[in-house]
Amino acid sequence: MSDADAEPAAAGTAEGTRGSAAVKGHLDMLLLAILADGARHGYGVIEQLRDRSGAAFDLPEGTVYPALHRLERNGLLSSDWDRSGGRPRRVYRLTPPGQARLREQHAAWTELSSAITTILEGTPWPSTTRAITA
Repeated sequence: MSDADAEPAAAGTAEGTRGSAAVKGHLDMLLLAILADGARHGYGVIEQLRDRSGAAFDLPEGTVYPALHRLERNGLLSSDWDRSGGRPRRVYRLTPPGQARLREQHAAWTELSSAITTILEGTPWPSTTRAITA
């Protein structure tokens, strides 16, 4: 069987939980979190994603740059051109609406991941928290 005929990695395997597939639906939150620590140029964002995830999220420019542009169009990021150090680079920073969105997404992620962990560990969900709706 050739590589082209091979089945994709099953979810839950090491290969199936890394990279672009693992961040699907969470990329915006991850980008906002990286930029919450301070302004960075696009490649610096990519490096931080890779470094802070232990290389689990080694995403290509073709994934990250369009997301940065979309977040900027939506007012969650702003950018300026930095011409120091030679070639000009666009530097992105979080806006106040971006900070608010990150707080919301972080809270939702914390609740979701807690519920998933509870299911995986077979312990009952605390009755004092509200139900998660899809």
